[in-house]
Parts: sequence; C-alpha cells; structure tokens
Amino acid sequence: MTSTDKMLTHKEGSVGYITFNNPEKRNAVSLDMWEACEGHLDKFRHDNDVHVVVVTGAGGKAFVSGADISKFGEERASKEASDHYNEVVDRVNAAFTDFPKPTIAMIRGYCIGGGMGLALTCDMRICTEGSSFAVPAAKLSIGYRYTGLKKLVDLVGPSFAKEIFYTARQFTAPEALAMGLVNRVVANGELESYVRNYAETIAGNAPLTIRTVKYMIGQMLSEEPSDLETAEKMVQECFASNDFIEGRTAFMEKRKPKFTGK
Repeated sequence: MTSTDKMLTHKEGSVGYITFNNPEKRNAVSLDMWEACEGHLDKFRHDNDVHVVVVTGAGGKAFVSGADISKFGEERASKEASDHYNEVVDRVNAAFTDFPKPTIAMIRGYCIGGGMGLALTCDMRICTEGSSFAVPAAKLSIGYRYTGLKKLVDLVGPSFAKEIFYTARQFTAPEALAMGLVNRVVANGELESYVRNYAETIAGNAPLTIRTVKYMIGQMLSEEPSDLETAEKMVQECFASNDFIEGRTAFMEKRKPKFTGK
C-alpha cells in the first residue's frame, strides 16, 4: 500500500484501489487530496496490470462528504485561489470521466456534494443500505458547475436532478436506487466482498471490448459530435486482436479465457 498525505492506494490482483483517508472529517477533501488523487489515478492509467479501479472512503462513515470547509480560508481566500481550486477539481473529475478503464465508486455512509460529484464520474456506484446522498448547494448559495450538473441529469434525468438540488435534502440508498443514482444497494457487511467480486468479474473480461464500449457511451453522452471513425476503428481492433482468438478458443474448449488486452 502506498500513501500520499490523506490518500491511500493499493492493488489486489488486477484491481486498483484509491481511498480518501480523512475519516475524522468524514473524508472531506482538501486541495492537496485532490491533487494526490489525480496522481494516483494517472499511475493506474499507465499500469497495464490494473484493469479496474475502485474508489472509496476510509473510516466506515462516509465515501466523501464534500469539500473540507475548514480549508476554505487558505484554499479559497481569493478569486485566484478559488479559481485554482475549481480548476484542480474539474481536472480530477475529467480524469475520472475520461479514464479508459472501468471505475467503481464503493460507497459507505455519506456521499455529499463534491463526493457525489466524484461518484458520478465513475462508471458504476455500489453502496450500502445505510448510505445517504445529497447536494446541499442550495443551503449554502453555491453555484454548481455545468459539467457536474450535466452528469447528474444524464444519469437520473432532469426531474430527479431538480429534486436533488431544489430540496438539498439527504436521499436514502433505496431512493438513490429508484432514481438510478446507484447501480446496486447491498447489506452493510457485504459491500467490500460484493465490490471485489464485481471488479474481478469485470477485470476478467476482454479489456478491448470494455474500453470500446466505455469510449462509445462517452461519445453518446458528450455534447460534441460523436467520433464515429475512432469508435469503428476500436471495434475493428477488437476483431483483429489476439484476445478475439483467445475468446473463441476458450469458448470451444469450455475454459475461462485469459485476455491480455492485445
């Protein structure tokens, strides 16, 4: 396991883990934590042994509870400082959104504000029965950025997105599931094993196929014209790969395939 300030990372087989480690503040995030997170994610991007990344929070009470308000005096004391903070957060969120490998937010407890924004950048969200979700921007007169709001609307639709923002209340895990905010809700004692099994299942499938699907869905949700030429090229790379041969061979031999991403 490696650590940078209040960020932890480790690997289990083909799965990389990034942990926000500020439990005394329910994993509220400071500027240096965002910057460290960006560095850890970049390492996993270039680590060919990592096929899936899981993001979570330490302490058992929160995923991420938003920004560390106690740091605002030094991190957002001026417009320049505030702009820099927002630039870093936007860059980290964009790095997760554009990450070529599958990402899973493993959520226990509070997932609030910027924490929910981070969870939205992941491909899937799996939480415990006792988790709760909120964006309290309307209680603090905070302006929410367009890209973050669009991710929420793309996921749950405009009506639920308005409800989340207008009420600024905490939503339960069953409510989050009903809105489509999370993929799965599991018992409190089963979260780690469930996510580990899910991540290992994904890691065992063909990386080229998963990368292609993630890219194309991202194109579908983008406001820019879809790059159909690149999408088709990625599809053809799947069919031309050694993994395609391995998949067919393993199916005929009734064994589990061993994909290499090539």
